[in-house]
Amino acid sequence: MRRLSGVGNLGRGEIRRASRAAELRTLYKNYSNEARRALARSGLWLAVPVYVLFLITDLIFIPDVSSVTIPARFLIGGTSLLVLEIQFSRGRRAGELEATCAAAVVLGYVVWLVPALQTANAEAFSYYAAFGAIFMMGVNLFFSLEFGLAIASSGLIFTSFLLSLIEFHYSPAYCLAFTTFYLCCFVFTSYVNWKLNKERFNVFLNAREAELQQRQATERGEALLRLSITDSLTGMENRRAADIRLKQFWERWREDGVAFAVLLVDVDFFKKYNDYYGHQEGDHCLVTVANALSDIVAPLGATVGRYGGEEFIVILDLERGADALALAEAICHGIEDLDIVHAQRLDGFRHVTVSVGATVVRDVAGTKLENVINEADRALYSAKASGRNCARLFDPNELPGGDASENIAAILKIAVQQNLVSLVYQPILYLETGEIGAYEALMRLQLLDGSSSSPAVFIPIAERTGAIIELGYWAIRRACCELLFRDIVDTVSINVSPIQLRAPGFAAQVAGILAETGVSGHRIAFEITEGVDMEIRPDVLDSIQDLKKLGIKFWLDDFGTGFAGLSWLRLMDFETVKIDKSFLHDAADNEGAKVLLEDIIGLVRNRGHRILVEGVENEKQLDLVKSFGIDAVQGYHIGRPAPPLKHPIAMRQAGRPRLQASA
Repeated sequence: MRRLSGVGNLGRGEIRRASRAAELRTLYKNYSNEARRALARSGLWLAVPVYVLFLITDLIFIPDVSSVTIPARFLIGGTSLLVLEIQFSRGRRAGELEATCAAAVVLGYVVWLVPALQTANAEAFSYYAAFGAIFMMGVNLFFSLEFGLAIASSGLIFTSFLLSLIEFHYSPAYCLAFTTFYLCCFVFTSYVNWKLNKERFNVFLNAREAELQQRQATERGEALLRLSITDSLTGMENRRAADIRLKQFWERWREDGVAFAVLLVDVDFFKKYNDYYGHQEGDHCLVTVANALSDIVAPLGATVGRYGGEEFIVILDLERGADALALAEAICHGIEDLDIVHAQRLDGFRHVTVSVGATVVRDVAGTKLENVINEADRALYSAKASGRNCARLFDPNELPGGDASENIAAILKIAVQQNLVSLVYQPILYLETGEIGAYEALMRLQLLDGSSSSPAVFIPIAERTGAIIELGYWAIRRACCELLFRDIVDTVSINVSPIQLRAPGFAAQVAGILAETGVSGHRIAFEITEGVDMEIRPDVLDSIQDLKKLGIKFWLDDFGTGFAGLSWLRLMDFETVKIDKSFLHDAADNEGAKVLLEDIIGLVRNRGHRILVEGVENEKQLDLVKSFGIDAVQGYHIGRPAPPLKHPIAMRQAGRPRLQASA
């Protein structure tokens, strides 16, 4: 029974293989149909004139019957072309056109052979008969006929020749020689035709496989693209996609004058909501707000995306500020109507609300794309300063930032002199050696009341007021004195602002600091943040080149968060590329995000840069990045930002743990 069962299974396998082969043959015929139709048509149009031109040899070898053979040539040739053109115009399949070609060749031979046998020039015709092999070669080699049709056609030609020998009663030696000649032509040309057909089919299979692989690669690329521009929580477009949309709207406005509006929507007191109700409820809140926001703006054809943690962006064609403000107010009312309870607010409301800042692009001198976002952000700040749960339209006459911003701006002017700024250092672990080989210097600001200000708050203000220039020089000097001069660590990375790189004499000032502190430039890395829409200007590139001459290395920070990273990778030879922590956090529990992270690492590695992954916060994430074979990691699991230790020896010992200790 087992043996019978095995035979049965084998039979079913053979049937499936045979069925698969038949499907491939059918697919091959369908795939090559148009090409074969064109080849059959062009082939017959070439063959008929050549066939007709052989009337010259008729006049030479068999002139007594040429009055019959020559009209026969024109008749067969003309009729064949007429039938073929009718078939072609009616869209007949390639097989029918090829059958017409085969019939034309066979009839062309037979219709010429029959009257030619009546010639009185027997000796001349005995040599002339050898030309019949050309017809056999034509059906097997000249036309791309299928093997069966070619065999049948050349077989009819061979048979017709054998029958002609009976009519002429040639000598046995002649019959044997010419029969052997025709037989060899039949065998050889048939074999070549079989090989050609097999090769065409193999070429089709290879092309089909390549096509399928290309389609799979395209589909995977599209999936990766969708993943890279889609927010994993809300399913709407993420910041990267929003930046791309912004650029498209901007270019359309510059080229065609189509005005657009930008609205920034921020969930009020979301951190308190998240801390009190938990991250799961916080995520549910964001998804609910995102869906409601999409429903409100969808009828207007607007682009909507998640622009930050609890911040959303809306972009749409609008010319009037009043219309943008009306939409912003509608968004506020729509979210408030959701009645999502938020009991931890301290402003009297007990439901989730949003603040909205809006702006419409304006044609003013020196306007840039980033100005549009800054205007919407200033309008959003104004809405928050007005008590939240409201909308504000950007007012160019309003002082930027409000009182709090102005207070910080004033503090930044005296921060260095009053020792209100300090540096903390976050360790960077090199996986190959298992040692802390570098630290990133991070700036902190203490306010006059003893509280601290977030870098996300005071750094933009410092950039806007120009205070970042003095703070930057201070940070470089302090990092050199606290760590590098004492030889506590090999490398310190320091963030640099676009404003610093554009500042006249920046490289010369850095050179002076290095000379003053006795530190080699090779031990400093300047980090350029990809998320910053920094203009790739000649003066910036010149400044970078001057700094690189000092030995200073450049790292690309937060790779993947903006839309300028690939441009910078193309223009600059970064020593290290730091991949933004969001990719690692998403990859920990999402297979698609893991594939995206792996592809990003592959892209950077192929460019020859060292790779550092940020945001390693647990052992699982550390094991994941180890599996990718990257060079270095940074995050709370490796070490939190902290001020330098008092004793250099202790700092050195603490700063160079082995991999096991860091875990």
